[in-house]
Amino acid sequence: MQIFYTDQFELPLPDGHRFPMRKYAILRDRVEAANLSQGEQLRVPQGASCEQILRAHDADYLKRVLSGTLAPSEIRRIGFPWTEQMVERSRRSSGATVEACRAASQHGVAVSLAGGTHHAFRGHGAGFCVFNDCAIAALAMQIEGRAKRILIIDCDVHQGDGTAAILADDSSVFTFSIHAAKNFPFRKVESDLDIALPDYCDDETYLSALHDGLCYALSASRPDLAIYLAGADPFEGDRLGRLSLSKKGLARRDQMLFTTCTDMSVPVATVMAGGYASRIEDTVDIHFNTVRLAAAIHR
Repeated sequence: MQIFYTDQFELPLPDGHRFPMRKYAILRDRVEAANLSQGEQLRVPQGASCEQILRAHDADYLKRVLSGTLAPSEIRRIGFPWTEQMVERSRRSSGATVEACRAASQHGVAVSLAGGTHHAFRGHGAGFCVFNDCAIAALAMQIEGRAKRILIIDCDVHQGDGTAAILADDSSVFTFSIHAAKNFPFRKVESDLDIALPDYCDDETYLSALHDGLCYALSASRPDLAIYLAGADPFEGDRLGRLSLSKKGLARRDQMLFTTCTDMSVPVATVMAGGYASRIEDTVDIHFNTVRLAAAIHR
């Protein structure tokens, strides 16, 4: 199974943001030690090209990001300072999702150990998201002729508002978000299907809602490819979550998604999305289990 990683491009961040970013390097080390790529080397992606980015983002916004001329208010909205490393990391993260989609379309499943930057809108970034990797990748797959109809399954605890906005008028890409109703973003953007869950939602309630939503989304979209945002932040110990899923519940979520898509012959490109547990080991455990289950499907 092809797995793409970008942790060597991590950002020099203020102290308050370094903790959650450490998960990427720790996760890559665990995946590598477990040989989940099944003999293939983990791969460093190419950065998304300007041509690819411009299918999802405005030219003026891309220019401000590349040139470092974002307004102070735009930088605050993104949540971390502008640096050349921020630009490179954002391009590589989007490129990893593009390459994971290519690999999934060929082999059935692939993984990026980054991605899920679903709060980036066409003309601005937000919530630690600069470019919207899933929108960029979905549109790239269509241009490359790898998929006509695409389903984005967003299981991050936060609603995928940027993805929904960018793809609102594109009937060939179906956006499905299952998330905490009262969490960020507080002003939601309507997806093709939204399932908003109450605070402290448990495993059984979540999995029942996901099952129904997944069946509907697959039937309505008839996709050639699914892009799965496997957020670790619905976890009961997540600092930014508001839901109460156990690690076992999150593993059941992943298994349900991979099995359902595989049974319908829908390739799945998986990205990690959010995860902010008080113990970084918990976030890494959840992401690692997602990759492990994807690898098992690949076999």
